[in-house]
Amino acid sequence: MRNRPEDAPLPYYEDPSPGFGDLPPRAWYPASDAARLPLDGTWDFRLSETAEGGDVAFTSDAFTPEPDAGWGPLTVPGHWVLQGHGAPAYTNVRYPFPVDPPRVPTENPTGDHRRVFDLPDDWPEDGEAVLRFDGVESCARVWLNGRELGVFQGSRLPHEFAVGHLLRRSGNVLAVRVHQWSAGSYLEDQDMWWLPGIFREVTLLHRPPGAVEDHFVHAGFDHTTGEGVLRVDSSPAGRVLVPELGVDVATGDEVRVPVEPWTAETPRLYAGELVTAGERVPLRIGFRTVVVEDGLFRVNGRRVLFRGVNRHEFHPERGRALDQATMREDILLMKRHNINAVRTSHYPPHPAFLRLCDELGLWVIDECDLETHGFCDFEDWRGNPVADERFTPALVDRARRMVERDKNHPAVVIWSLGNECGAGDGLSAMARWIRERDPERAVHYENDPTCRDSDFYSRMYAPHAEVEAIGRRAEEPLADPELDARRRSLPFILCEYAHAMGNGPGGLAEYQRLFREHERCQGGFVWEWIDHGFPKTTPEGVPYFGYGGDFGEELHDGNFVCDGLLFPDRTPSPGLLEFRKVIEPVLMAADRAAGVLEVTNDQDFADTSGLAFEWAYEVAGEPVAGGPLTVPPLGPGATARVPLPSRPGTDRPGAGVWTFRALLADDTPWAPRGHLVAWAQLATDERAVEPAPPASGAAPVRSDDGIALGPGRFDAVSGALLRLGDLAVPHAPRLDVWRAPTDNDLGASWQDDERHGQSWRALGLDRMRHRLDGVELTDDGLVVRARVAPAAAEVGLATTYHWRALDDALLLSVTVLPEGPWRTTLPKVGLRLGLPAAYGAVTWFGGGPGEAYPDTRQAAALGRYRADVDALQTPYVRPQENGARADVRWAELAADVGPALRVTAVDEPFFLTARRWTPEHLDAAEHTSDLVPSDTVWVHLDHAQHGIGSQSCGPGPLAQYHLRPREFRFALRLAAR
Repeated sequence: MRNRPEDAPLPYYEDPSPGFGDLPPRAWYPASDAARLPLDGTWDFRLSETAEGGDVAFTSDAFTPEPDAGWGPLTVPGHWVLQGHGAPAYTNVRYPFPVDPPRVPTENPTGDHRRVFDLPDDWPEDGEAVLRFDGVESCARVWLNGRELGVFQGSRLPHEFAVGHLLRRSGNVLAVRVHQWSAGSYLEDQDMWWLPGIFREVTLLHRPPGAVEDHFVHAGFDHTTGEGVLRVDSSPAGRVLVPELGVDVATGDEVRVPVEPWTAETPRLYAGELVTAGERVPLRIGFRTVVVEDGLFRVNGRRVLFRGVNRHEFHPERGRALDQATMREDILLMKRHNINAVRTSHYPPHPAFLRLCDELGLWVIDECDLETHGFCDFEDWRGNPVADERFTPALVDRARRMVERDKNHPAVVIWSLGNECGAGDGLSAMARWIRERDPERAVHYENDPTCRDSDFYSRMYAPHAEVEAIGRRAEEPLADPELDARRRSLPFILCEYAHAMGNGPGGLAEYQRLFREHERCQGGFVWEWIDHGFPKTTPEGVPYFGYGGDFGEELHDGNFVCDGLLFPDRTPSPGLLEFRKVIEPVLMAADRAAGVLEVTNDQDFADTSGLAFEWAYEVAGEPVAGGPLTVPPLGPGATARVPLPSRPGTDRPGAGVWTFRALLADDTPWAPRGHLVAWAQLATDERAVEPAPPASGAAPVRSDDGIALGPGRFDAVSGALLRLGDLAVPHAPRLDVWRAPTDNDLGASWQDDERHGQSWRALGLDRMRHRLDGVELTDDGLVVRARVAPAAAEVGLATTYHWRALDDALLLSVTVLPEGPWRTTLPKVGLRLGLPAAYGAVTWFGGGPGEAYPDTRQAAALGRYRADVDALQTPYVRPQENGARADVRWAELAADVGPALRVTAVDEPFFLTARRWTPEHLDAAEHTSDLVPSDTVWVHLDHAQHGIGSQSCGPGPLAQYHLRPREFRFALRLAAR
């Protein structure tokens, strides 16, 4: 137990030391046969504007919390700013207070918490008792029954106090003063909402005489013999029982026994028990060995490929006060989307989350509660606490608390020192302590390019070309040859990549290809798991999710806090569905010429015996035949070539498509039987769509009503389509190149590369004007010439619309020629038209069921789909371009009454988007509540789209996905049915 010096020059909350009065850290376990009393629930609470704003009379027995004095109820665990006391605030890098470490502002919101409790009737009389706090942000001072216990910092780490000598059978008064800002806040600049409070459990633990003070389970696996190597160190000594393995040994003794190893794919746990004179502690033992050797990270002798995500703890109502059901939901969603790894950005999670990772199977990088990113704004990271020896004891204490709490989780295979702290001797001190205490795991740190404290070469948002160079160990050298040689010898991971902000991320498939091609590249962790949006409503009662700046913050970073693969309500985004497809653990590729399906098991440890394979054959999106597919069990990395089923005979016209699926053969703890694990498709016809049909030869006819051409009626002056048979067309098709920029289009302010969305807006592509240059009636159709260009620019797009009659339809051919010195890409090239609001039912044959863009289309399966227009929208927290369906062969928009509009691709498929607002309205909206449906369904039939990338923080789209101005030619068939 540490004591605070009496002559400390600064208030305790400005002291850079870890605190005083608490017990040494130890391993966490959720239950034993010792008594425990949860102290969660409703507490009395008072908020003061400053750290010294309230007296400490509330710590005494005689005090009565009065509402007139500012006291009221508060739920613990919880954040007071989410319960009506102040408001949350979001910053990414910048500290929301003056930077003068370790000092903090006088304006320091301080919450006094008070809880009166009785001991249960069966609470033992003997032994000790420990008061445990699992998470308090950011500094807490604690009293029990009027006696001060101590002070602690380190918001997302446990702290315990010995209290047995202070307890009484009834009327115990627990008082906690929590300061929002402290010296510890300089170590917690972690790109998330600032949310003060007691946000994890508070528990009273009985410690019988002879109870377990601490224990360390060492459970290795010898992959050469198949034996587990078990030793459990314990204080005090006792015995270790593992009945399933016939183990009954003294603590400290090593035993070798044949076992099934633990991996994220095969999370085999053995139930055991640690027995001391005073306590029986359940154990869940997973045998596995972690090494970095020969330039690779290996578990149980095999290279591991991380298909990972970064995960902040977040709930839209409770902030970081997560319940276990939410934690389990997160892991089930990860497993069902083929994710196998989590980096706990940027702090240790609730310990129950790690227990669930042990049980369900995820590799975990456990990251320390540390980030000092705000100091990067100062030259050479001036003042950085990790280079300030005053903070070194706190840094080591945080590393120690993480390792001691989490050391018995087999899922934890890597310790991470923290995130974006630059470099400093404090980090080295942390690494030295970790390696001495736990040499059986690897150590990770990204923000120091020398990798002096890391067992990995770790990068964030490295472009594909750089990843490929690193994979070949041909990266740019360091100036120091010794450090350069060491770094080249290390395995490589992308601890953050593929920024999942808004629409995106793009380029995932190309990253995964590099991970598979270069064994040094051992995968990465998408940023991040979930959008951190808090629910709000407009004055009219319309709900939406708020982000930075929506809560009165004077300093904020906007919607940069909404950059996850899940929406705030935990609905999977299109980005998660794309990631699931890209990282699927079974690869299938059909060879039409050879008549075989090549199936590869891309798992690192598990075979495919738990999967069932099936095939289906469709024509024009309608089922024809299907059945099981016989695939022999494949070991990790193995491949089989399976004969394709005989092609079913059918006279049904249209494109034939094979679909092959790998499904769970039986129920698992994380998904039911029949859950889709992987899939692939093969079209029987290499042509994407049918060629252009022959025109009828009908010539246009001018009359008082305009121009008639086949089933079409056109305006005599503008040549605009007015009607198609009995279908009125309120807004005729015309060239459209604008899309509401995505977060990834707009890019990040610190990036040197072209930010395409910024370039588009600067050029004026959001305000294009259409000039009519001519309407010509020819022998075979109607030709309309126009020039589409932005104001104040010398560039334009010469556009020709050539309408021809078919028997019952119109054929529209469009030619687009760029004019002038174009120096930027285009958002897209296609047609925009408007239909009456009643046309809300959409059917299409093409990619689906979700949205897709040129570099985010792996998850789009060719098929026939139906949806309401409103269901086609993706509700990104900040509205932006969304909802395009790729590879569309035909689409039909219908109303309850009247003819439907059918659009058929000619020569090439198109992107289909339909929405009740224009791109301009979408662009102007800041929240989903700003999107008000109009009386028009706007239909976009796009020939080409610019890629998505992940430039909101990472690289933009690869060059092959840039939509450069050039000659464009495309055609569509339009009919009213």
